[in-house]
Amino acid sequence: MKRLYLNGTILTMENGEIAEAVLVEDGRIRYVGTKRSAPRVAPHETMDLKGKALLPAFIDAHSHFSAAANALLQVPLEECVTIEEIAERVSAFIKERRLAPGEWVTARGYDHNQLADGLHPNLDTLDRVAPVNPLVLQHRSGHVGVFNTLALQRLGVTDETIPPPGGLIQKKDGRLTGYMEETAFLQYLKQVPTPEPAALLDAYRLAQQKYASHGITTVQEGMMVDLMEPMLRAMLDAGLLRLDLIGYVDAAGGERLLDAFRAHLRTYVGHFKIGGYKMFLDGSPQGRTAWMRTPYVGGGCGYPTLTDDEARRYLQRALKDGMQLLAHCNGDAAAAQYLRLCREAAGQGADLAAIRPVMIHAQLLGPDQLDEVRALSVIPSFFVAHVYHWGDTHIKNFGVDRAKLISPAGSALHKNICFTFHQDTPVIEPDMLETIWCAAARRIKAGVLLGENERIPVYEALRAVTVNAAYQYFEENEKGSIAVGKRADLVVLDQDPLAVPPEDLRGVRVVETIKDGETIYAADS
Repeated sequence: MKRLYLNGTILTMENGEIAEAVLVEDGRIRYVGTKRSAPRVAPHETMDLKGKALLPAFIDAHSHFSAAANALLQVPLEECVTIEEIAERVSAFIKERRLAPGEWVTARGYDHNQLADGLHPNLDTLDRVAPVNPLVLQHRSGHVGVFNTLALQRLGVTDETIPPPGGLIQKKDGRLTGYMEETAFLQYLKQVPTPEPAALLDAYRLAQQKYASHGITTVQEGMMVDLMEPMLRAMLDAGLLRLDLIGYVDAAGGERLLDAFRAHLRTYVGHFKIGGYKMFLDGSPQGRTAWMRTPYVGGGCGYPTLTDDEARRYLQRALKDGMQLLAHCNGDAAAAQYLRLCREAAGQGADLAAIRPVMIHAQLLGPDQLDEVRALSVIPSFFVAHVYHWGDTHIKNFGVDRAKLISPAGSALHKNICFTFHQDTPVIEPDMLETIWCAAARRIKAGVLLGENERIPVYEALRAVTVNAAYQYFEENEKGSIAVGKRADLVVLDQDPLAVPPEDLRGVRVVETIKDGETIYAADS
């Protein structure tokens, strides 16, 4: 099958080159150049862009694909501004779904920072709205949440339960409140039963369509645990994947997954490959659990989730196996731990560049740490949309001067550091154009500019989700730019993002998404 794209702005992302024509054949790019020299094709094979923009498709540098699918089966709480509104949504969900007593209810996306009283929902509220159903509410950050009494009983959590290292099981006057943080919350969340297979497979299809609607053709499964193996296998057996999916196995284990998907190690089979390992070194800044060198406003520095010995063991495992390692680091103290262990490994002769270690989120990565990031070949993947979604919260938690430095993409660019951007979906929608706008405009919800020196040009923001993201995945020879021989993963936008004022980038729309030469999303279909 051939397609010749003409009559639009074609941003190749190859050293700023703008082409007049691109020929796609059998899923590959066969020609990039002038319209005059373009190969002749049949009239029906000519794709008239009609002034629109053609770019390489966007690449998701970090998200949680299965969680994004699961979120479609859960109570959405993102827009709630009061605890009573949360209660109403959960109650309505139970009634609409006609859930039987004893069936689990999962709700996600609440943010105590956006609630009127600034508090997390409590056990009494959850017990009132779900008296006969185990219920869990997951915070929008994904790192903390609240269980009701029936859920705690099902999970075997009592007043005497000791939290795991790096986690918190909150008690008041010696009694459980239902609230948990970090390793404690994540440990018990994993034990919540998954939806029925048929429902989850449908959700996987819908999740793919959501990513594709934002111009994304490569997505990430950012933390694979053994319990996910049956559903991943079912998805592959059903031939469901149309996007490329790259999975990262829990560095603390994952033997079952590695054995089950051995044919997928660093190689796509059925659009799925295992790219490496993942570890968590701290929590979230909006939840005040990110591990900081300097205290938050009001006190406290957050805390680590792994000891040096544990994190060192996981890094050594990645180096020994020749696998990439993703390390979740929001706070600068967590970043310091990761960099310290990388420096130690390099001093012992390890070739860090061979595994391209990634620092996920890097929200509070300090300017003083950037030289070492570059020297150690660490790739920061910034959650730069935090500027808009939680900029006001960061000002409250850190003060204006420190908040200005979140997601320091401008400083990283100045240091010639390769960095990428992501949305951590389902924490927020996988909206790449919003992320590009955030990087170029850095406006909080009130419209205030936060960190002018950390703004970057739109072209560099585009590189972060195309060329650089392909490099992060060791796929720079296959994806990330429009060049002869590369896969025809493309996106058509209704406007040229380089011709739009940075403040207006959120208004640019995805018209079509193309994977291996085939249209997988069209806005008018």
